[in-house]
Amino acid sequence: MMNDRTTTDSTLTCPFEGASPYDTYVHASVLNTLQHPFTEAPDEMGFLVTTQVMELWFTLIVHEWRTAKVAFAKDDLPAAMDALVRSRRALTALSGAWEPIAALTPAQFNGFRAAFGRASGFQSAMYRHMEFLLGDKSAGLLRAHRGDPAVHEALAETYREPSLYDDVLAYLHRQGLPVPAHVRERDVIRPYDADSGVVEAWRHVYAGPQHHPHLALGELLTDIAELVTRWRFDHVLVVRRAMGAKPGSAGSAGLAWLEERAARPVFPELWEVRGDV
Repeated sequence: MMNDRTTTDSTLTCPFEGASPYDTYVHASVLNTLQHPFTEAPDEMGFLVTTQVMELWFTLIVHEWRTAKVAFAKDDLPAAMDALVRSRRALTALSGAWEPIAALTPAQFNGFRAAFGRASGFQSAMYRHMEFLLGDKSAGLLRAHRGDPAVHEALAETYREPSLYDDVLAYLHRQGLPVPAHVRERDVIRPYDADSGVVEAWRHVYAGPQHHPHLALGELLTDIAELVTRWRFDHVLVVRRAMGAKPGSAGSAGLAWLEERAARPVFPELWEVRGDV
């Protein structure tokens, strides 16, 4: 007589008609064919998988920030906050994705570095969507994708639209906070710069009731800004450890370029206002 475990296993291992329902939904069989190391270096597979996993997290984060933008446009703060919370979880996972390659030595990295030629992380279109959504617009980095028309046009749409932070400030203005007109009417294809009037608007929020939804929004945006900044600085550390100050593979200044990008503040007024409360 079969025991309960054998009976259960027998039921679960019945053949599927075609692909398993799991694979039909997740497409794991596709994902698992996308790793093609160019060398025999033992660390290259980990580098490939880590990079691909990060691309998936970028995709989810962009999706959640777009969801939040739609909600802010509708003045639906709970839905916007829900999407931002989900993006915060994804950003936390994104930071953890560095772990498999965080301790590469120069010799280990050099074992496969030449194989990817002029490929570089700054060429990631989905990461560029993230930066554009944060308000860090760059016509030059947009032009770099002209060789792929579909990718370029999708990225150009993000470049031309208001950033997530622009939509937050527009929402706060509609809620009666003193967001200056020159900020609300600015040219959104330009990189966002800190504005003293926006600091004043956040000062109203932070000087008010400590359990107000707008203060919770400010703190959630600060969480996101901190996680983005931590990811950028972790990137700097990984590169510094693996290759020092060598030029980047795509012709950039490598470490120096990453350090300059990492130092750019995300949602700058939310950091400045903390010294005024």
